[in-house]
Amino acid sequence: MSGHETESEDRRRLGLRRLEKELGHDIRPRALLEQALTHRSFLVAGQARYTANETLEFLGDAVLGLVVADMAQERAPRATEGTLSRVRAALVNTEALAALARSLELGPLLRLGEGEARSGGHDKTTILAGACEALMGALYRAGGLAAAREWIEKHLGARLGELLQRLPAGEIDPKSTLQETLQVGGASPPEYRVAGSSGPDHRRRFRVQVWHGGRMLAEAEGDSKKQAERQAARRALEEAGDKAVPQK
Repeated sequence: MSGHETESEDRRRLGLRRLEKELGHDIRPRALLEQALTHRSFLVAGQARYTANETLEFLGDAVLGLVVADMAQERAPRATEGTLSRVRAALVNTEALAALARSLELGPLLRLGEGEARSGGHDKTTILAGACEALMGALYRAGGLAAAREWIEKHLGARLGELLQRLPAGEIDPKSTLQETLQVGGASPPEYRVAGSSGPDHRRRFRVQVWHGGRMLAEAEGDSKKQAERQAARRALEEAGDKAVPQK
């Protein structure tokens, strides 16, 4: 090995130690960490003793999705499934994960094939995002779900809080928001009535009306009674002047 290669490997070892310190956990066996940082293009170059990070990327994607979904539901227990899905998508996507990988300085630590490296692969968004997910997979393998969750909360928790704070109340739970709005002063809660249904049994659509004080406030349809009720509540809020509540 030449002096230049030795110096490069020494820098990489220092970088790996820094990364493990950032993760708050030693990744053992070390081959697990190396795999997380090895792109499939590197194997094309004949490096048979290494394994590409694709399977760890698959695992890390699942871990991230689980932890973020759990965190979001804990912080917004009344949020609808659709809202939680949108929050998770905003938090865990290719661009966001690539930005996280850059903050961790993963690029210089990646093992890439020569062609990929020459074309700027060390800073390619998709490669960095995949490496970030693979790193989460490796952390899960080495330290379990608790270690992965602790790290994810540290790096994504604040952003999750910002996303949830920006949601209007009606987006979190339109039915509860409407009820709270109408019951100011001790009034009765709204009443939801199924006005009809249509379509075959396996694709039934329900039409629901929301009533209060003897008058119908709004009407909406949905694939289930609960969905139709939420849509009706959302529409009632909009018609009452709460224009901050978006359509689903």
